[in-house]
Amino acid sequence: MVDRTAPGGALTLAGDLTLSRMGYGAMQLAGPGVFGPPKDRDQAVAVLREAVDLGITHIDTSDFYGPTVVNELIRDALYPYPADLRIVTKVGARRGADGSWLFSLEPSDLKAQVRENLQHLRLEALDVVNLRLGSPEGTTEDPIAEQFGALVELQQQGLIRHLGLSGVSAAQLTEAQGMAPVVTVQNLYNLTRRDDDALVDRCAAEGIAYAAFFPLGGLTPLQSETLTRVAAELDATPQQVALAWLLRRSATTVLIPGTSSVAHLRENVAAASLSLPADVIAELDGIGG
Repeated sequence: MVDRTAPGGALTLAGDLTLSRMGYGAMQLAGPGVFGPPKDRDQAVAVLREAVDLGITHIDTSDFYGPTVVNELIRDALYPYPADLRIVTKVGARRGADGSWLFSLEPSDLKAQVRENLQHLRLEALDVVNLRLGSPEGTTEDPIAEQFGALVELQQQGLIRHLGLSGVSAAQLTEAQGMAPVVTVQNLYNLTRRDDDALVDRCAAEGIAYAAFFPLGGLTPLQSETLTRVAAELDATPQQVALAWLLRRSATTVLIPGTSSVAHLRENVAAASLSLPADVIAELDGIGG
């Protein structure tokens, strides 16, 4: 079911879960390196409030952004939360004292991370929790039953409403689906990084939201030149064109671009209404070919 009043339309994944397809990724609200407080706290609060005012009902976050900084900003800016706002968070990592990113996938710690997200967001239940998997080199084929099972337990206890996966392979998605419904997948995918083409199509066929991150990652100079030329022809920015292409890639693609600027947020949201002619889509498709 699609509601066109939301940026990019709205995607309904369950009776109590509808996301604006153009969401907002809150990661960049923390300090440099996603560590420590923001340079301008008032501006960070303004960005969150503007996102809601623009019709976004899908905010992506995690307690390891900051750590805790971003979730506390979301709470301070938006609590009590609008009735239609859905906050998607993730677990599976911790931060070192030096800001380093540390995988943390022990079941007991995954449960602790869920409770910390609840505390810092001031929620009794989390709308969606994504299990962050993979490795610095990309996705793996490691079994995930033990880790995903810890989140299923918390779902059964009412602390999590819906479950998702991040940095996941097709086999891991299948394994998780054998334990509980999966409503979201978050993976690296863009115009040039098309390794997940089959998974994008599978998610669309199975009614799973596919959140593509790093929409401009990995462009070669030639590819960047092509994108820049296409954007100029459409009187848009390369970022807007890349986001618009992703929205049109499948019916269940959702976007979570991040920014700490109100002006940049508005620019990203405008991409949801950017029209891409068929010849432009074909040229953009070719960038990844």
